[in-house]
Amino acid sequence: MSRDAAQPIFRTALEADLPLIIALLADDALGSFREKPQDPGDSALASYRAAFEAISADPNHELLVAELDGSVVGVLQLSFIPHLSYEGGWRAQIEGVRVSKELRSRGVGQALVESAIARAQRKGCHLVQLTTDRRRPEALKFYVGLGFQATHEGLKLHLSAPIPSATS
Repeated sequence: MSRDAAQPIFRTALEADLPLIIALLADDALGSFREKPQDPGDSALASYRAAFEAISADPNHELLVAELDGSVVGVLQLSFIPHLSYEGGWRAQIEGVRVSKELRSRGVGQALVESAIARAQRKGCHLVQLTTDRRRPEALKFYVGLGFQATHEGLKLHLSAPIPSATS
């Protein structure tokens, strides 16, 4: 972070943070199609609240926020996954990293990801993994700059859309 910028604090998200978190997730070209920011009292937040409650109740999932001057300016989800490989080792998965547009390229995202990596180390994880959409080349450059390496090909199957047949 630049020397003149205030340092964010990193903490576990609170349910009251949900409207700001959803707004962060929706505030980019891809997220704007997936997310639906709502008024905090709107009943449409029910699915977000249910997901938040599931994350909060599971000790292997954390929703971390970066807070600056009392406002949520960044978010990520950190999941701890047990594996039989690596002699039964644990790994951490980082997802949904977003930083407020006004604070991008000022070190907030780097500090947030580094905070997640430190949590993974404390948990005893042998690696931290993440994915980034190919349509976000600046995100890929950011993660490579933090030491992540593109060692695998990632594949996804969206279950909410019809699966094309092999003959189509």
